[in-house]
Amino acid sequence: MTIEAINEQLLRAIGVGVALLDRQTLRFGFRNDTFEEWFTGETEQTRLQELFADLDVTAMQEGLTQSGRYASEIRFKKKRRTLVVALDFTAAEEDVLVLVCQNITRIKELESMIDSYSMMVERNTREIKREKEQVEKLLLNIMPRSVYEEYKTFGVVTPQMYDPVSVLMLDFVGFTEMVASQDPSVTVTELNDIYSAFDRIGEQFGCERIKTIGDAYITVAGLPDPTPDHAKAIANTAIRFVRYLNRRNLSHPHQWQCRIGLSTGSVVGSVVGIQKYVYDIFGPAVNLASRLQEISEPMEITVQDSVANVLKDQFDLKNMGERTIRGFGDQDIWRLYDNN
Repeated sequence: MTIEAINEQLLRAIGVGVALLDRQTLRFGFRNDTFEEWFTGETEQTRLQELFADLDVTAMQEGLTQSGRYASEIRFKKKRRTLVVALDFTAAEEDVLVLVCQNITRIKELESMIDSYSMMVERNTREIKREKEQVEKLLLNIMPRSVYEEYKTFGVVTPQMYDPVSVLMLDFVGFTEMVASQDPSVTVTELNDIYSAFDRIGEQFGCERIKTIGDAYITVAGLPDPTPDHAKAIANTAIRFVRYLNRRNLSHPHQWQCRIGLSTGSVVGSVVGIQKYVYDIFGPAVNLASRLQEISEPMEITVQDSVANVLKDQFDLKNMGERTIRGFGDQDIWRLYDNN
């Protein structure tokens, strides 16, 4: 490198630290004011390795030999602040090295800020994803997946007719008295355990739990996807509900007894509400299941006549004769029994 090139490089380096060194001894021959200012108190050091003890001199020499240049970084304390300086060595002639030092402390600080911001964004993204999954899980607990997908896509749910489906309505006997006489927290805990077991049983037979209202539990077979054997599915579910409670009562002090009504027919399903929305079903089958549950005996399953006609070859049924059903007139009703 010629003297003119060295001067040009020095002019470009105004505002940065510049030094010239003997390539063989690595002694300083020249240091500009900026260099002196940065390393105040260190200027009595006349050799490169004395000033920058952490510098890998061997790697520097190898880099200079291969390409004529070598770059590195150092950190040092200046008053209370740690400065980061980029070192750029250039072989000007066989016996001269040009050292250009640039203060990159602010750049490093900005890089650190960017890294911190990126980590924060990544963390927030994970939290948002987790919250989204929790919201999705919550919504899937109160509505069928196909309904949820429609709601997520369009923001509304179109009411849909499902025909035929089978509806199970369950209500606990003496629940009001139990709540009044027992510790409410214990009652709620046990009710939660029972409903969780009901959900698992219903899932085995393809039933969709619609909602719980206090001690009332409603589940449907044949919704949202049509199921040819929906009556059989709802019957199996009801039998196992009673079987589960009977077994549970053998080992628990609180005796839970239920009444169940089963019906079949058409229902309309949709999301109701604006802020506190919930998926619900409406129609004759729901109302009839409720009426049949009301006239059922404790731990027994009362079945609509049309359901019994479908189930009679596969289940243990007993005709209870004709009864007047509020809102439905006189109808034959049946009892469904667990034959195991």
